[in-house]
Amino acid sequence: MSKTLRQSVLITGASSGLGYEMARQFAAMGRDLALCARRIDRLEALKAECENINPNIKVSIRTLDVNDHDQVFAVFDAFNEEFNGLDRIIVNAGMGKGASVGTGYFEANKQTAITNFVSALAQCEAAMTIFRAQNYGHLVTISSISAVRGFRRALTVYAATKAALTSMTEGIRIDVRNKPISVSTIHPGFIRSEINEKVEKVPFMVDTKTGVKAIVEAIEKEKANAYVPSWPWAWLHYVLRIAPMSWLAKMS
Repeated sequence: MSKTLRQSVLITGASSGLGYEMARQFAAMGRDLALCARRIDRLEALKAECENINPNIKVSIRTLDVNDHDQVFAVFDAFNEEFNGLDRIIVNAGMGKGASVGTGYFEANKQTAITNFVSALAQCEAAMTIFRAQNYGHLVTISSISAVRGFRRALTVYAATKAALTSMTEGIRIDVRNKPISVSTIHPGFIRSEINEKVEKVPFMVDTKTGVKAIVEAIEKEKANAYVPSWPWAWLHYVLRIAPMSWLAKMS
């Protein structure tokens, strides 16, 4: 299915960061867009921007808090009906709140855990319900390079949720391996966005546009797993798996 044109693309968490830039780049490619996030004002601005980039595409927006799991199903179903089928759904919404476990930030860590995994599960459930019914589609989950190992401080719970998301996506992939449904996991390296705008001195950090260009190219290839940008993450993720903890400590 990697050669199939995915004309209608749903993106969650589209009001900022990676999701916002993904919408812009898919608009430039001529794709119709179903965009959802909590901040409708940001979505309205994005819709106008995408239509300015390419006046020939359809852009639809809906408010969605992915932690309202009933709303996830309702919004996905509404988009599916509006577009008469969805070709690709990108589970992108996420957050990075938190701190070292045991330092008094349980609520922030819990919020990250729920948003990045339980709510991702809701999105995958809603997406796969649609794809199984129509017997085609491309599910994409946006994981992280942090999924390959544990990290300290604010990344402890974040990395754990991304590891869980990667594992869950692989399970979905195995489950539909004999069906015309593609399932991809994208593992971005360090890309500057609103989720990490206050983080300093991170190795191999790239700007949002550059990082998302690599993400979009990987999504288009529909491989099972992609580590982007390819330099250095296509090989560095192997190093991370065997790196000593002292080395990991310097990265987080």
